[in-house]
Amino acid sequence: MKIIVKVKTGAKKVGVERLEQPTLGFVGSKTEMVVYKVSVKERRIHGMANEAIVRALSDYFGVAKSQVRLVIGQTSKQKIFNIDS
Repeated sequence: MKIIVKVKTGAKKVGVERLEQPTLGFVGSKTEMVVYKVSVKERRIHGMANEAIVRALSDYFGVAKSQVRLVIGQTSKQKIFNIDS
């Protein structure tokens, strides 16, 4: 499953929150994606925030870190992740 992630770095608490909002015009199609807000303590330095996001998403979805893959948005605050189940 692919999800859109809006990132907040430098947060006091780590957390994942599902947002209820339109999914960039993909609603009703096979490419429908859910939007999540992920807060991590790490800053956007040397990929540390991306690693923290992977850890947070793997804990939230109950999957191994190897099953969470960043697809688009290596340096962006909005990213697309693929979660294998």
